[in-house]
Amino acid sequence: MRYGFTTGSCGAAAAKAAAYMLLMGREKREIAIETPKGIVYRARVLDICRGEREVSCGVEKDGGDDPDVTTGAMVYARVSFGDGGIVIEGGEGVGPVTRPGLAQPVGRAAINRVPRQMIEREVLEVCRLADYKGGLRVVISVPGGERLAESTFNPRLGSVGGISIMGPTGIVEPMSSRAVLETIRVELRQRREEGADCVVVSPGNYGLDFMRRAYGYNLDQSVKCGNFIGETIDMAVEMGFGRLLFAGHVGKLIKVAGGIMNTHSREGDCRMELLGAFAVKAGADMESVRRILECGVTEEAVHILQEQGKLGEVMDYAAERICFYMEKRAGGGLRADCVIFTNESGELARSKGVREWFILWERERERRI
Repeated sequence: MRYGFTTGSCGAAAAKAAAYMLLMGREKREIAIETPKGIVYRARVLDICRGEREVSCGVEKDGGDDPDVTTGAMVYARVSFGDGGIVIEGGEGVGPVTRPGLAQPVGRAAINRVPRQMIEREVLEVCRLADYKGGLRVVISVPGGERLAESTFNPRLGSVGGISIMGPTGIVEPMSSRAVLETIRVELRQRREEGADCVVVSPGNYGLDFMRRAYGYNLDQSVKCGNFIGETIDMAVEMGFGRLLFAGHVGKLIKVAGGIMNTHSREGDCRMELLGAFAVKAGADMESVRRILECGVTEEAVHILQEQGKLGEVMDYAAERICFYMEKRAGGGLRADCVIFTNESGELARSKGVREWFILWERERERRI
């Protein structure tokens, strides 16, 4: 299946092409950038408009074999001379952040951290090529973005009036259910045939990167399961694994605490209801519970729980329920543990058995020497 590229990659490619034409004075019809995933994106540069003080151009969003509502949208960059440094702003169709939790301050354009880093890196590369040491202003826009946003979760997440420019890896990985499930099966089988009795599973890159940073865990020994929690547990039981550690962001894992075994938003979303219920159990006041229920992102709810001094108790109980439902799905066929984290706060909770995993990992390292 064919990879696609995120709005962040499109914005970075358009910005690089516009900066090149502004500083080098030559037209650019194709541009290449390297995504955080290490995959090179070669984009056609469209709708070029050149002036002495600014250049704008666009790149068409290519969703690959996993298209979404933004596939085919034009992502534009307008680059002009500035006072100093690289200033990145949002234009038409890019929503401002209206609520905390999106890794950008409220009021700032919803261009997330990794896309901002990509845009700045690519523009600075052109500056070095042109030996230009002055400032540049980059404005990213998506005409029609306000309409597109109505078909996404952006308004609930606190970005209104347009879409978010996002994508932590820069690429859109094909998510055909059959292909993803087969990949999970192959990775689990490889781990089992290597002699492993336990396996670390995470919904995606955030969870695996967290395990590497926090615990020094070898990502080659882990399995990325996407939204398919239940099916992954079924396969692990079928293959004879004795233990499974599930590591992930609270926004995904809290769903499992309610027995939801496919964490895609179209399958079910009770994140705030569960956090609210757990807060009640922990003795939070009703005003705090009401605020939690009105949150758009889990990080916002985490801040409220921190304010009330209830975060630890709520997350410990969530970890307990996550393990309960995973072991229930396994039918007693394996022992489950979990680690819950956020990008901002780090580890929020771990189940009681996680400490034993450090011993298991050490044995694994010794076995591989």
